[in-house]
Amino acid sequence: MSTIFMTGTSTGLGKAAALLFAERGWNVIATMRNTAKGSDLEKHPKISLMALDVTDNAQIQEVAAAATAKHDIDVVFNNAGYGLAGPFEGSTDEQMLQNINTNLIGVMRVTKAFLPHFRARKAGLFITTTSIGGSIALPFNSVYHAAKFGVEGWSESMDLELRKLGIGIKTVAPGGIKTDFASRSLDVSNHEAYQEYFEKVEKKFLDPERAKGYSSPEAIAEVVYEAATDGKDQLRYLAGEDAKGFYKMRQEMGYSKFRDTIDQMFFGD
Repeated sequence: MSTIFMTGTSTGLGKAAALLFAERGWNVIATMRNTAKGSDLEKHPKISLMALDVTDNAQIQEVAAAATAKHDIDVVFNNAGYGLAGPFEGSTDEQMLQNINTNLIGVMRVTKAFLPHFRARKAGLFITTTSIGGSIALPFNSVYHAAKFGVEGWSESMDLELRKLGIGIKTVAPGGIKTDFASRSLDVSNHEAYQEYFEKVEKKFLDPERAKGYSSPEAIAEVVYEAATDGKDQLRYLAGEDAKGFYKMRQEMGYSKFRDTIDQMFFGD
């Protein structure tokens, strides 16, 4: 029976993935900062909860040691993360550090904590939720993009580093997901010099018509399950038609034409 360890499972994609894997017979160790938010998950006989803040390295070490002492972990799913939008010049040092600490350093620390377990087993798979924002950039999301591009680059290097040890690493890159991410997991910076331009971008992002092209958390969870079970030697899984469309556009156009297209999309009248 396979076991998966997950971060960021209280809502959205993480919660959907925990339920999907459990329904398909996996043992699921679902972690979140506040386990009180996972009371519905805990009702499932295949799901156990553990408290984990991925910005707390000491807690990561404790939780990983406890999980591996009790289970042979087959897959670690790094899903915890949140967005930071707004003008870079207006972002505080605290906002930048917290976002990168959660979205990038947290992934690295959790991965590092489980590496001895996977090395001893000569098997194991890491899957990380990145974003199409780890391959293409949109305006007023620079710190978030820095973290997600960082995860993609780090994962590519780790793929080369770990394969000789029998350990796999993959990323799942969604586009928009139909959740309350914008109100629940989005921090915003401000700067008066960019207000007019930021308001245009914000209006585009919040347009209900745009959200019609987003994927459900359950649909993205299916991609995570595919990555965990298909046995393919594949690094990146694009998830959602909008993600696939943006990625194809960027690859085919090259940067300059893609930049002009994005500029017109967000700033054009």
